[in-house]
Amino acid sequence: MVERLLSVAEVAELLGTTERFPRRLIAGRRIRFVHVGRHVRIPESAVAEFVEKGTVEPRVTRRGVVA
Repeated sequence: MVERLLSVAEVAELLGTTERFPRRLIAGRRIRFVHVGRHVRIPESAVAEFVEKGTVEPRVTRRGVVA
């Protein structure tokens, strides 16, 4: 099955940002994207990978308290 490709507007909505942010990610080649003719689309898995890479886990102390 073919993976769903998202528009810049759809990615911005998913991330809760303006359209400028995904465009900057594309320009900086910080996210995978696909050219479909003259359009740019971002695979759903690329958005998930981007979010996963940016996720920071809480630090836990020896007593199990989140620092």
